[in-house]
Order: sequence, then structure tokens, then C-alpha cells
Amino acid sequence: MIDRNMKNVLVVSIGFLSLFTAYGGLQSLQSSLNAEDGMGVTSLSVIYASIILSSMFLPPILIKNLGCKWTIVAGMGCYVTYSIGNLYPGWYTLIPTSVILGMGGSPLWSAKCTLLTISGNLQAPNENKAAADVINKYFGIFFLIFQSSAVWGNLMSSLIFGSDTNGTNITMEDLQYCGAGVCADINSNSTTKKPAQQLVWTLVGCYIGVGVLAMIIVAVFLDNIDRDQAREFREKREPFWSTFLATFTLLKDKRLVILIPLTMYSGFEQSFLSGEYTKNYVTCALGIHFVGYAMICFGAANSLCSFMFGRLAEYTGRAPLFCLAAVTNFSCILALLFWKPHPDQLPVFFVFPALWGLADAVWQTQTNSLYGVLFPRQKEAAFANYRMWESLGFVIAFAYSTFICLEIKLYILLGVLILSMVTYLWVEYQERKNPTLPVEEGVMAAMLNSNTLCYAKL
Repeated sequence: MIDRNMKNVLVVSIGFLSLFTAYGGLQSLQSSLNAEDGMGVTSLSVIYASIILSSMFLPPILIKNLGCKWTIVAGMGCYVTYSIGNLYPGWYTLIPTSVILGMGGSPLWSAKCTLLTISGNLQAPNENKAAADVINKYFGIFFLIFQSSAVWGNLMSSLIFGSDTNGTNITMEDLQYCGAGVCADINSNSTTKKPAQQLVWTLVGCYIGVGVLAMIIVAVFLDNIDRDQAREFREKREPFWSTFLATFTLLKDKRLVILIPLTMYSGFEQSFLSGEYTKNYVTCALGIHFVGYAMICFGAANSLCSFMFGRLAEYTGRAPLFCLAAVTNFSCILALLFWKPHPDQLPVFFVFPALWGLADAVWQTQTNSLYGVLFPRQKEAAFANYRMWESLGFVIAFAYSTFICLEIKLYILLGVLILSMVTYLWVEYQERKNPTLPVEEGVMAAMLNSNTLCYAKL
């Protein structure tokens, strides 16, 4: 029989799976579905800018006043508003709902992390295990379930859009605007053909439905376990201004400053795949109904490689995995610069996102691990910096998406990748010369260590 703490882990995991089935699918479609004047990617840029702002002060305020359970429910409601805004997309609907989503995003993830940490600490004595071991097990279960959302959300969009009776009539003249070879009008792509409006409403209605389902699942089945335990946990947190200043005080450590390009690259490369590749390669040459299938390849490869690399790192260390990811992304970027996508090359459209998923698995898992190793005594400040600089990468990439040509975007991505590897290898070299001493394990250390997983997928 499943114990109470495991039940809560499964409930919050299934809730997030349902919620991000909707949001993940919508994010992949924004550059194609709302391409007018770059409205879709602008909304994504606003989302991540709002996340940067909300992460500085909202989580402790909401969690302290609402508790983990109702903070999660409220955060999920913020995500649902963005789906509702996509029913009638326009500047007056997408931008306000993007701000609402961003403001709810950081408290949502922080509350989830706090709840899983409390559950792990409550369960550890029952299993006669260290709190850190149980917490890591719970986070592993969460991400195993959560990461499959990329498959279901994108599968839903491809199946619904694939039923368009009008089909996608892409001519040879349309294909000349696909890829990086030609710089057409940045703010409009004549080859981006939207599906029938009725199908868009059907898909967005389904996304709203699964988002509301996520709220119901959490509201009904999740226990409000932090009435006593979470109060003690929260009281041990530093005051807002102390935490806020600690985030920026840590920038005095030159290792953190030198890691900023690597951290921002994570945002650049993820935004490129979801914002540029889906529009300028997949939608342009195959049609919007193939976007979901391409992103399924990314999600499946990412999930599998995240699990595999997490174990492989014990034997190889971080550096070989970072080099593997860099070579993979470098090769993909060069290929995308010269490849002219054509429907006859169907398998190639899915190879690129699969390889991108392999590389992204390294950027996500190993960069978080690196921050944990380098800053074991300032984990909260370190991971606050991590998500702040990664979100800034998203903001910049989505912001310039509507102003410059695809070829230039690829060169920017290439330049940031090279800079990231140079700075990373310098930090790795310094760490080999003067290793950072780990802190002693303990209950509070286990709590803080959970932040490594909390913000990996924010």
C-alpha cells in the first residue's frame, strides 16, 4: 500500500504532468501559431522576464501565507490563464496573461520543491534512511513523470492539427524561404499557414481542460502537510532582503560571473529549438501539424539522456559530457546553417531535435550539478542566480527573434556556445587545481540541496 508521503509525491507529479502537457505544447507552437508581428515569441519573452522578477520576492510571500498546496493551485491557475489567452490571441490577451503566468511560475515551482522536501524529511525516519536519499528519490520520481509531458502535449497538437481537411499545400516557392539561406520579412512568414480556427479552438480548449484538471487533482487529493512542518521550515529561511542581496552578493565570486555565459546558453539553445527551429524548418517545410512530432523526439531524447547521463557522470566526470553536448550542438548549428529543408527529407526533421535533446540533457543536469559543487554553502543564492541568468537567456533570444535573420541567430548561438565552453573549461580547470570542500550532510543541507532539481526545468 502506498504511504501518505508517496501519495502526495504522485499527486503533485501527475498534476504537473497534466499542467505542462498544456503549457509545453503551447510554447512549442507560439512562433508558428501566433507569428503575426512576432506576437508569439514576444509573449514567451515576457513570460521569462516575469519569472526573473517573481523569483526575487514572490515565492516566500505566497508559500508563507497560502501554504504549499494552495500556492501550487494558484500557480497552476496562472498557467491556465495563458491557455485562455490563446483562445483569442492578440497583444491585449497574450501579453497580460504572459505576465500572469510568469508571476505564478516561480512560486509554483518553489512550492513544489518545498512540498517534496518536507515529504522526504517526514518519510526518512519511517524508512530508516537519510533525508537526502529520500528527497532525491522523490525528485527522481517527480521528473520521471513530469518530463513525459513533452510527449503528450505535442502529440495532442499534432493529432488535432493533422486532421485539418484543408491539408498543407506547400509549394516549391514556399520552400525557398525555409531554413537559414534566405532572410525574408522578419515579422511575417508567408509559408506559415495556420490551421483552421475551429481546430485551434479545439486544441486550446483541450489544453485549458487538462490545466483545470491539474488544479482539481491537486486541490482534491494533495494533503496540506505544511501546516506545522512547513512553518518551521519557512521560519528558518532568511528574510527577503537578506536573500535578495545574497543573490547579487554571490556575484563577487568570479567563478559565478565566468559561468554566466554557460548559464545563459541554456536559455538561448532551448528558445532556439522551440521558437526558431519549429517555425523556420518544421512548419515552413512540413506544416504546423508536424511541430508536435518533432518536439516529441526532443522530449523523449532529453528524458532518456538525462537519466543516462546522470548515472554516467559518476564514471566519466562532467567535462567529457559537456564536451559531448558542445560538439553535438556545434555540429547541429553548422548543419542548420547550410541545410535547405525539403519534405522529401522527412527523417532529418526529427534527427535534429533528438540530437538537441541529447545536448540539452547535459546542459540541464550537469550545469545544475556544477553549481551545487562550486557553491555548497550558498546553494539558495547560487540557484537563484542560475534561474535568473538562464531566464535572461530566454528573454534575450525571444526578444531579438522578431528583429534579425535566422542566419544571424545561428551565428549568435554559435558564438555564445564557444564562449560558454571556454569559460566553463577555465572554471573546471580551477576547480581541479583547488577543489571546493563539500559541507557536511544534514537535514537542512538536504533541504537546500533539493534546489538543484527545483529549478532545472523552470
